Amino acid sequence: MSESLIQRTGKLNRRNFLVTAAAAGLTQCSGSAVRSLSAADPDASLVTVGKDRRLTVHKSEIPVLETPPELLQQQITPLNLLFVRNNQPLANASTLRPFPLRGWQVTIGGLVDSQRRIDAETLTKMDQVDREMVLQCCGNGRSLFAQTVKAKGTQWTRGGMGNVRVTGVLLSTVLEKLGVRVGSTARYLTAGGKDHALPGKDDFEHSLPLDEVLQHSLLALTMNGRPIPAVHGGPLRLMTPGFYGTMHIKWLTDLKFEAEETDNGNHIPRYRTPRSPIAPGTPITYSVANSKACWRMKVKSVVLWPQPGAKLAAQKQHAVRGVAFNDGSAPIESVLLSTDRGQTWNTTRLEKPDSPYAWYRWTYSLKLRPGQHALWTRAVDRSGRSQPLQGSIHWNPSGYEWNGVEQIGIEAT
Repeated sequence: MSESLIQRTGKLNRRNFLVTAAAAGLTQCSGSAVRSLSAADPDASLVTVGKDRRLTVHKSEIPVLETPPELLQQQITPLNLLFVRNNQPLANASTLRPFPLRGWQVTIGGLVDSQRRIDAETLTKMDQVDREMVLQCCGNGRSLFAQTVKAKGTQWTRGGMGNVRVTGVLLSTVLEKLGVRVGSTARYLTAGGKDHALPGKDDFEHSLPLDEVLQHSLLALTMNGRPIPAVHGGPLRLMTPGFYGTMHIKWLTDLKFEAEETDNGNHIPRYRTPRSPIAPGTPITYSVANSKACWRMKVKSVVLWPQPGAKLAAQKQHAVRGVAFNDGSAPIESVLLSTDRGQTWNTTRLEKPDSPYAWYRWTYSLKLRPGQHALWTRAVDRSGRSQPLQGSIHWNPSGYEWNGVEQIGIEAT
């Protein structure tokens, strides 16, 4: 179907076209229909079936969708509002519909007593655990590095994140139930999925530290109480609370216990940050010695309301709202707000969630005199970690792991 014909049929027919095409197996992540539609009308619901149309479309062939922060007001982020960051194509995956669990196979190998191949359906008969946790793209906030030198990649603002509830089976439980014995030299778990490598690129996989994996990782089956949608990595996803989103391997098919981190190009040089600060704009050739993988999330606060550039009524009370989170290893103790560019800080009202891996909601009531204002926020956790006043101290060429003090410019009139 040509773009001109689609345009003439109107938005309702365009939407029906994609729904029908998805059912027929036509809407692959790289499908030309999705590409032409999003070029003519960047409607997220046409790029990924079931998504809210208000999400920002960064890419459509392999979906990359960002949630406007003002839509993230709920404690649990609805799946139609949850951001999308996919690296590789998988047929029929651009939808909130789930893939069937029946017949989905996972191989467990590497430094184990013997290789196993299990049917994912058997996981439903094992003890389930529930985890509320923040999902965040490690490129979230990348555009903010441009305050010094622009970093390469999708220019995420602040909406590459959400807070979800996932259910599944702890990896340690699976190994116990299957009688898998992991070798003493294993230090990492390398995981991969069913998606397909792009031409000339390595197939997507990541390594995670084994001690963390055996304590916290789960083979997730549901998200927000329903089978994990195809676009979010269902029917089976390896999820490790407190880690950046790239490490939550989608469409899970392979688990390998290894002595060293994988040398896969998606794990190195991609998704790495320097171990020591580098000057903005400085190139770096990554190695295991001079860099670290994007594993545990840094402490962070984000203002959800008001948004940058907002105009508020002067001399009236306004409730500033936002969220804060970290890797879950220490509680968030406070979120501080400044209206004088960091000279003084005020304590906001903080709501503690049930899970250490979930985001904390916070509010602060203020009255502003007429004029331009800057709202700065800064989260502090019990271990003393906080946000740097200048986030570009952690500048890196790929713009990963931004966690500078939140700075929102607004006007009171």
